[in-house]
Amino acid sequence: MANDHRQTLNGAEVFIRALENEGVKYIFAVPGEENLAFLEALRNSGIRLVLNRHEQAAGFMAATYGRLTGQVGVCLSTLGPGATNLVTAAAYAQLGGMPMMMISGQKPIKSSKQGLFQILDVVDLMRPLTKYTRQISNANTIPAKVREAFRLASEERPGAVHLELPEDIAEESAEAGIHIFNPSDARRPTASEKSLDMACDMLRRAHHPLIMIGAGANRKRVSKALLHLVDVTGIPFFTTQMGKGVIDERHPRYMGNAALSAGDFVHCAIDRADLVINVGHDVVEKPPFFMTPGGKKVIHVNFSGADVDPVYFPQHEVVGDIANSVEYMAEHCGQCANHDFTGLMEVKQAVDKHLQERATDDRFPVIPQRIVHDVRSVMPDDGIIALDNGMYKLWFARNYPAYDNNTVLLDNSLASMGAGLPSGMMAAMLYPELKVMSICGDGGFMMNSQELETAVRLGLNLVVLIINDSAYGMIKWKQGQDGYEDFGLDYRNPDFVKYADSYGAVGHRVNRTEELRPTLERALEAGGVHLVDVPVDYSENRRVFDEELAELTCRL
Repeated sequence: MANDHRQTLNGAEVFIRALENEGVKYIFAVPGEENLAFLEALRNSGIRLVLNRHEQAAGFMAATYGRLTGQVGVCLSTLGPGATNLVTAAAYAQLGGMPMMMISGQKPIKSSKQGLFQILDVVDLMRPLTKYTRQISNANTIPAKVREAFRLASEERPGAVHLELPEDIAEESAEAGIHIFNPSDARRPTASEKSLDMACDMLRRAHHPLIMIGAGANRKRVSKALLHLVDVTGIPFFTTQMGKGVIDERHPRYMGNAALSAGDFVHCAIDRADLVINVGHDVVEKPPFFMTPGGKKVIHVNFSGADVDPVYFPQHEVVGDIANSVEYMAEHCGQCANHDFTGLMEVKQAVDKHLQERATDDRFPVIPQRIVHDVRSVMPDDGIIALDNGMYKLWFARNYPAYDNNTVLLDNSLASMGAGLPSGMMAAMLYPELKVMSICGDGGFMMNSQELETAVRLGLNLVVLIINDSAYGMIKWKQGQDGYEDFGLDYRNPDFVKYADSYGAVGHRVNRTEELRPTLERALEAGGVHLVDVPVDYSENRRVFDEELAELTCRL
C-alpha cells in the first residue's frame, strides 16, 4: 500500500489501514469504550466486524481462522477483564501453532482521569503466552509494530501476538503521509541436501520403518508430498491427534491414530518399527509414543529443530520446509529391498477389526463407537467436524477416519474446553458450501454456549452435536482409573432443545439410538443452526481403554 498523502489519519485509522494492507478480512470482537475510535475506523473499512458474546470465543474463532487459512486471525477486546478473557485463546493459539493477533484497548497513557480503575499490565500478562506483545505509545509507530507482529505470528512456528492500543493513542494524529509497510514475501528455508541424504541413508538401512504424521504436516502441500512418499516407498504411517487427515485414512498403509500415549494397537506397530520418520510433530502435543535410550531411531522432519524432551530425543533432524523435505525423500530414497512390513501390517489388520467392533451397537444411551460411526456416515468426504475437549475426543481420534487435511479440527496441545463451538463457527463462515459439525460435551458446550446467538445472527449452516452425560466425563474416567470413589463431577443441564430454540436455532433430542443418524442427516440438509442432544453411555471407556486394549495389544 502506498503512502497516504491525502489526509491526516488518527492512530486507529492508521491501525485499520495497516490491517487492510495485511489482507485482514474479519475482526472478532467484544469492544469496549476504549475501542470506540478503533471501532469507528473499522466502520469505514472493508474489514468485517464479527461481534461475539465472549472474548474467549472471539479468540478461538481468530485462532481457527489462522489454523484453516495460514493467515493471521485478528480479535479485539477492551482493557482489563476484556483482555484477561483472551488469555485462554492466546494459549490455545500459541501452543497449537495458529497465527493470531489480539488487539486490546487501554486507558489513556498520557493523562489519567480514573486512577487504576480496570488497569492491568496486559502486555506483561501476555508475555509468556505470545511470540510478541507491545503497547503502542505513539501513533507513528503503528505500521511498524503491526508488520512485525504479523511477521512473527506467521513465521514458523506460528502463534499468538498482542498489541495494546491506548485510547489517547488511537485518537491522536499521525504524521501526514505515514508509511504502511507491505507484507514480506520471504519463503521458508529448505533443509540442507546433506541432512536429507542422511535421512535417506537411515531409511535404506532400516528394516521396519514407520512414518508418523503430526500437526505441523497438516497443510495441503505436505499432504501431497507425504502421499507421494508413502506410495513410492510403501512405508506404513500413523498420525497424532492433530495430524489426522493429512493423508486419506482409507489408505491401505494407514495404521491408526495415536490418541493414547501408550498401550493401543498402534503402539504395537511402533514397538516393531526400528525407525520412525516423525513428520511435523511438536512436543506440545501429548506424546504419541515414548522414546527410550537404546530404542528405535527417530528422524525429526519439521520447520524447526526438535525440542529435546525426556521422551523425545531424535537421532537425526531434517530442518526446513516440510513439503520440500518430504518430496526430496520421495524422489531420492526409493524403495528398499530389505524393508519388511509383514509385522506392521498384522497390526493394521487387528486395528481395522477392533475399530469396527460395536460400531452399530443399538443400545441406548448411545455408546461412543456408535456415535462416531453415525457421524462419519452422514458427513461427506470434505465435511468438517470441530471437536471440543472431552472423552469423546479420544473416540473420534481413534475411530473416525479423516479423508482430508483439516477436516477434523481438534486441539491436543492446550486441550481447552469451550473451543468446539467457536471453531465450528469459523469453519462454517469460511466454507459455507461445506457441511460442518461442532461436536461438544455438555460441559464444554456450556462454556461458550452463548455463541449460539452469534451463529444464528451470522446465518451460519452449522450442526452442534452435544454428547450428554451430565458430568465431566473424562475426569470421571480418570478418577476411576486412579482408584478414587465417584465424587464431585456430576451436574444438571438445561433443556438443550429449549435452549437452542430460545436463540433461534433448531433443537433436537435423540430418544432412541436409531434416531441419531436420520436426525443428523435432516439437520445437515436443512441448513441454519441446529443443536442435537444425544445421551451417551460412557461405560465403554473402562471396558475398551482399561481392559480390552491391555488384553488384546499384549497378544500382538
